[in-house]
Amino acid sequence: MQQLNTFKLPKNFRGRNAFIVQIWWIVQAIFFKNSPQLMYGFRRFLLRLFGAKIGKKVIIRPTVRTTYPWKVSIGDYSMIGDDVVLYSLGEIEIGKNVVISQKSYLCAASHDYLQSDFPIFAKKITIEDECWLATDVFVAPGITIGKGTVVGSRGSVYKDLPANKVCIGNPAKIIRERLSEK
Repeated sequence: MQQLNTFKLPKNFRGRNAFIVQIWWIVQAIFFKNSPQLMYGFRRFLLRLFGAKIGKKVIIRPTVRTTYPWKVSIGDYSMIGDDVVLYSLGEIEIGKNVVISQKSYLCAASHDYLQSDFPIFAKKITIEDECWLATDVFVAPGITIGKGTVVGSRGSVYKDLPANKVCIGNPAKIIRERLSEK
């Protein structure tokens, strides 16, 4: 069982000093969250100001929450929906033309529950180009979702998913190929 009195955050785990982290959380709570719906450029600016790599014409809704923007990259023309959480204790890389629908949760860190000091670890999440994560999808640490794959509503992704598939369920399972109109 965990003994939290022995827990220690790894050195440089946040990627920035505590002051910058606190400034981001204040900026996110006041300016990002309260920005009008159509101020996508302003939200892109704020994320870039804090080190995120944000592509062209990315749509990020004001209710998106990002733990550490300097660990996030989002490709051109992607859309991040309302109430999405980018729990970026580890890196999160989102490709081009990706849709992350409302209430989805990308979780790039966890704890080793088998060790008594309950150490935290981060593992990069990669969502390749042209994916769609439908409403309320959970993505676990260390996952790669292949190009063009769709994960259906309320799906939970605990293992890598290959390219060009349609997946549903908890855990997400492949149900068919994603067919292109070409």
